[in-house]
Amino acid sequence: MRNWREESLPLLLEEAEALSRVHFPQELLVSAPSQKQYDVAHYQNQRQAFQTLSVTGSHCALNCDHCGTKVLEGMRVASSRTRFQQAIVELPQNGAEGVLISGGCLDDGSVPLDRFLDQIADLKAQGLTVLVHTGLVRPEIARGLKAAGVDQVLLDIIGDNQTIRDVYHLDKTVDDYRRALSLLQTHGLYAVPHIVVGLHYGALRGEFEALRMISEEGANQLVVVVLTGLPGTPMARVPSVSGDDVARVLAAARLMMPTMPLSLGCAKPPGPEKRAMERYAVDVGVQSLAYPLAETIDYATAKGYHIRFHEKCCSLLTG
Repeated sequence: MRNWREESLPLLLEEAEALSRVHFPQELLVSAPSQKQYDVAHYQNQRQAFQTLSVTGSHCALNCDHCGTKVLEGMRVASSRTRFQQAIVELPQNGAEGVLISGGCLDDGSVPLDRFLDQIADLKAQGLTVLVHTGLVRPEIARGLKAAGVDQVLLDIIGDNQTIRDVYHLDKTVDDYRRALSLLQTHGLYAVPHIVVGLHYGALRGEFEALRMISEEGANQLVVVVLTGLPGTPMARVPSVSGDDVARVLAAARLMMPTMPLSLGCAKPPGPEKRAMERYAVDVGVQSLAYPLAETIDYATAKGYHIRFHEKCCSLLTG
């Protein structure tokens, strides 16, 4: 088994880039979903094209150390069937083309989607692209989402039991996350696992084990995001994850899964390390980057990449 922490980073990047050039066109999708303002010399997004809904409002039973429900605060509240129905009507009227349905977790690590499954199907019937974040999905939810015709199912994969306990405050194990991913595959859902680099208080801990789980269970795409210290959370002052650590995870992902599309997602800390991790992502040969710096786009262009822009999640590689 390879020791991803100790191998030469330049050699890992070189090997990963060579594989990317074999299996993928030299094209980079710049993703700028409209829940966040994105305005660089190359592109400016619109504020209605892609929306996010929370089926729990700002409530989460876990209150994870890295999030503390702060991520939920920027989502449209759809915590009752009446509010969800309003979204079904208003999102297409306001020009939305896609939506991410998410929410806080119950104490078993699942997002409570049960009573919204028929409305999720109605939302999909409006012609929107529909992504759903499930948490630890249950069989009945997987069946319901498949019947609703959702486009993608997103879930974090964690490869360390202590991280699950200490950060997520959850009495589960890595095997539960493996089973959740396997369940999505069993029901024929388009699975897009996410890995949070530095989730254990900024340190690399279970990331490479999570990659191994994904490579063994299978998925359609992989999104890598990076721990970002959010004000008001226990991790607000955690040191920024290094660009080198992100590069090692991205390179390992490409080398373990040569044909799986990779994205560096929207959660990235600001500052010099963001610049470094985005450049490394280009070097590895990711298929999409969310909200990149203007200089990252210039860097990719100089390396010969054709750049495309869109305003949906980075896991959506078309449209």
